Amino acid sequence: MDRRQWLKSTTIGSGFALLGGLEIANALTTEEIIKFNPRPLSKLVRLSSNENPYGPSKKVQDAIKSAFDHGCRYPYAYADELAEILAKKEGVTRDHIIICGGSTEGLKVAGLTFAANGGEIIAAQPTFLAMMTYAKQWGATVNWVPVDENKGYNINEIEKRISSKTKLVFLCNPNNPTSTILSSKKLMDFCDAVSNKTILFSDEAYYDYIEEPDYPSMVELVKQGKDVIVSRTFSKVYGMAGLRIGYLIAKPALTEKLRRNMVAYSNVLAIAGAKEALNDKEFFTFSLQKTREAKELIYKTLDNFELPYIPSSTNFIFFKSGKDIRTLHKEMMNKGVLIGRPFPPFFDWCRISTGTIEEVISFNKALSSVYG
Repeated sequence: MDRRQWLKSTTIGSGFALLGGLEIANALTTEEIIKFNPRPLSKLVRLSSNENPYGPSKKVQDAIKSAFDHGCRYPYAYADELAEILAKKEGVTRDHIIICGGSTEGLKVAGLTFAANGGEIIAAQPTFLAMMTYAKQWGATVNWVPVDENKGYNINEIEKRISSKTKLVFLCNPNNPTSTILSSKKLMDFCDAVSNKTILFSDEAYYDYIEEPDYPSMVELVKQGKDVIVSRTFSKVYGMAGLRIGYLIAKPALTEKLRRNMVAYSNVLAIAGAKEALNDKEFFTFSLQKTREAKELIYKTLDNFELPYIPSSTNFIFFKSGKDIRTLHKEMMNKGVLIGRPFPPFFDWCRISTGTIEEVISFNKALSSVYG
């Protein structure tokens, strides 16, 4: 089904939609579909990669189209313009910012820069693996610290394990795949203490989804000159995962070292899109609201089947499936829904990304069929 056919089949002027004969509240109007660019419902509903099902927004698309005339240029000057904008947004100077090909590139470069040739990285298990997997290829070692009984960071154990070998402590907050966050006070105290002993890397890919008022970013410690590196991305709330653009924030002494190992650059189209995304407050607000709605629908189905889950501070939910994830993966695939991969050692837990309302209803129907 192409976008025009999908739009006709799902949109009704009153803000309702038809899906499989069901009338669904909170569906998008024609105007919202144009502005916020939801992905069409497909045969295989892919809720496995924590992608934003909306975006790039119409405004971002227009900015990208306008940037095509600059496609013959190298991206350096354009990246500098974006870095200046981001520096102002984060309250730091330009030399604190590094533009990356997605925040994943920043994670990999940090692991290579500071932990290659025998350096140790301390990381939770499970967590996002990009830094550790790449650094191990360059001779780094990883000291894994299992999450606690609440699937949160065991910060006391992490601090205990810091030694002269430790070159980085990796913090993914909110954590992927568990969706947990540290309390504000514990977070600040922990990061401050770690940064006095070694470099703390704070992956804040999902920071915008946190709903706790005044929740701190570790950029505050960067401003204090601490040994802290923060990563941010345009992949999540801005809906630009396929364009590969993100950034690091750190004090100049650290960014200078990181720049030496940068091996990829973003492109003028992604940079133009990122600049416009920062201005598109309407899409930002819409994206967060739709994520909330999707999570509430998923929560209701999990509650119906008494499947425990962790209240999420992200755009995904980690729930206890009660069966081997590899089995559930096949069963859900047979129902037309792709769920998250296994996250050892939690083989009886499942990570499900939020999607459009129509996609979430497809997930709920599939799950109900499997567990019903």
